[in-house]
Amino acid sequence: MRSIAQPGPQVPARIQWVEARGRAFAFTLPAGVPLLEGARRGFAEAGFSSGVLSMRGGALGPFAYVMPALSKTDANAAFYSDTFRPEGITQLKIGAMTLGERDGAPFFHCHGLWAETDGHLHGGHILPEESIVAEPFAVEAFGIDGAMFLAEPDPETNFKLFGPVARAATDARTDRRAFAVRLRPNQDFAAALETFCRQRGMLRARIHGGVGSTIGAHFTDGRSVVPFATELAIRSGMIAPGADGTLQAEVDIALVDYLGGIAEGRLMRGDNPVLMTMELVLEAL
Repeated sequence: MRSIAQPGPQVPARIQWVEARGRAFAFTLPAGVPLLEGARRGFAEAGFSSGVLSMRGGALGPFAYVMPALSKTDANAAFYSDTFRPEGITQLKIGAMTLGERDGAPFFHCHGLWAETDGHLHGGHILPEESIVAEPFAVEAFGIDGAMFLAEPDPETNFKLFGPVARAATDARTDRRAFAVRLRPNQDFAAALETFCRQRGMLRARIHGGVGSTIGAHFTDGRSVVPFATELAIRSGMIAPGADGTLQAEVDIALVDYLGGIAEGRLMRGDNPVLMTMELVLEAL
């Protein structure tokens, strides 16, 4: 399987996880507020301070993002591009967000695809501080109680990354068993989730959110992404028994690679290792 050497020592536990309770809900992001503040408000009104959300359309402007890029030093296996600030209104096609906390304040990690005023499809990592909701639009969310995504220094990748940590449960209304999860580098995405579910007796689980990166990508229809540095958003995902009774992850994604290539489709099981991280919530069904 493909692998990329990271600058720091490998952490023995390759999956960082916390069991929690959760609930799916929807809300509308109001126009004129930063995307981060709109997301924070929506979660707070539902009784949550952390979780994940999915966007299927929407308008942002002003808007700012970065793309994956090669690292100019040996401090990181890959890095970010300079910041892009397209003019006018940017129309989201798909986005996945992890909402949590960084440096004592709300923060998010968000990847997606969008059309800029040039009409072309672009993608990357949306910057929380500089992206404003241009028109109200609805989003689907999953809040977690008893866990939070917290950005902390990660010695292995030499980035500050979101990972789940335990938090005291609150009186938030929840109705599902859920797991906040972060996959570490150089393990197959599907196999890691299948093993995780099997070890916890979960025969079916739905993926909510899903923000991270893979080492290129191989799809079930035979297409491949060769450039190794990507930024990926999960469109949908399920882990359930296949025809032979074994657990199988079916994950549909959208990504951009460091050359600007866009790809969408279903990931092939067993051939899509994580590059830096993969954050998501698993809802036990």
